[in-house]
Amino acid sequence: MASKSLILFCFLFFGISNQANAQFGFSHEIGVIVGPVAFQSDYGVRHDLSTNAGNTGYGIGIIHYLNFSYKADCNCYTPETYFNDHFKLRSELSYNKTELRNFGKWVAPDKTGLGADQLRAMRGSTSVTNIGMQLEYFPWSIRDFTSRIESWGPFISLGGQFSFYSPKAWSTMGPLGTPLTTFPKYLVPSDGSPMGLSSEGGTVWSIVSSVGTRYKLAPLSDLMVDLRWQYYFSDWVDGNNPNKQLFKENKSNDWLVWFNVGYIYYLQ
Repeated sequence: MASKSLILFCFLFFGISNQANAQFGFSHEIGVIVGPVAFQSDYGVRHDLSTNAGNTGYGIGIIHYLNFSYKADCNCYTPETYFNDHFKLRSELSYNKTELRNFGKWVAPDKTGLGADQLRAMRGSTSVTNIGMQLEYFPWSIRDFTSRIESWGPFISLGGQFSFYSPKAWSTMGPLGTPLTTFPKYLVPSDGSPMGLSSEGGTVWSIVSSVGTRYKLAPLSDLMVDLRWQYYFSDWVDGNNPNKQLFKENKSNDWLVWFNVGYIYYLQ
């Protein structure tokens, strides 16, 4: 089902892009991105440095831009408007994966007992495929940036994505789901699930915002750095969701921070 949805999206996107280019003369840019991901989940302790540093993974992606300031069909600029000179529409197909563990004070070496051992033995992972769009705003002129080698083009963006997630949860002590291997709060039914742990995949919407900059390498290529915040409208993306009515410390949905570096090429 996920693969069919992905194929349908690709056909629709490229069909819309080609139709828009034929009717309005937009130009296109393509690129790749890669970088580390810090996944903020129910594993570990909130606002804990060891949790933030430990639950990290990687992300890769393919990106596409509609450039409103330049017309590839005539090798000329579009009529000068504020929108054309300060906005680009970015679409993306990306993938990220993170290995997850409990960090922080509850699994510190001085903590003893079955509960501490269960938390230390817990393991998890999640892999997420994202499809979506963002509208990027460039405070400085896109035309000026494009015309000068070694220039900078800072931007901010806002958009949404649809994601397919696949979590896993296990323990080095044995199969999860029994009092011998599983910390008590995860055995309590939560949000329609018999436990607060799940290895069942699903789909979810998310909101995405980022800040970054481009650097003009050559007339038809840019280097990009980008810091993204992505908030998922679900707490099951990591496979860990203790009952929020009973365990108030697990009040937030899953989210991540992704720092990526990218290379962008201008199509003509």
